[in-house]
Amino acid sequence: MTRHHPDSLKLMEYSAGNLSDPHALCIRLHLDQCPHCRSRADMLDSLGAVMLEQQSPVSVSHSMFDAILARIDESADEPFSPSIPDSAGPLRKLLGENLNNLPWKRQLGDASVYDITDRFPGQNEQVVLQKLTAGGKAPAHTHRGEETTIVLQGAFTDNKGVFNQWDFVTLDSQDDHKPIALPGDDCITLSVLSAPVKLTGTFTRLLNPFIH
Repeated sequence: MTRHHPDSLKLMEYSAGNLSDPHALCIRLHLDQCPHCRSRADMLDSLGAVMLEQQSPVSVSHSMFDAILARIDESADEPFSPSIPDSAGPLRKLLGENLNNLPWKRQLGDASVYDITDRFPGQNEQVVLQKLTAGGKAPAHTHRGEETTIVLQGAFTDNKGVFNQWDFVTLDSQDDHKPIALPGDDCITLSVLSAPVKLTGTFTRLLNPFIH
């Protein structure tokens, strides 16, 4: 069961088609396995359709906007159980092979990376698959910009809790963490970064000038 979700503003951007392709992919992968967020997204789609049917532009006040967000969040308690699609479909179509068979590039510690930024031409963000060996640790780091991540396989834990398969997390410069993969499967995540990470370990921080 997913425990970490995109916020309502992120879902509104997705519903309006305002997200970049990599961010939209992360949302899509999460929605495929999260009835809670699918319900919220469906409500946003319906709201958008009603607004488009209006003959004149619709002005949404701050109070109305807050009410919409509150109603969306309340929908978490409403039953919603459509058939669950193949969540790996969009990613498999993009990569064309099994995640574990990709040409991973070893980084620091137990972490490996596979950069797929070139699969999204015209985008300004870096898009990477990251793999952390089961039970392994990633270097302590923070973020120079925003990082959106979804867990594709396995699970990891950090100072914010445990993140299981299909969990969604957004991090920024306020977050300083050191992910640890749980025992069992290697933890594989898909991340979209607006800027490179910043290593914060005693010795690893010396490598920051070489990170691009």
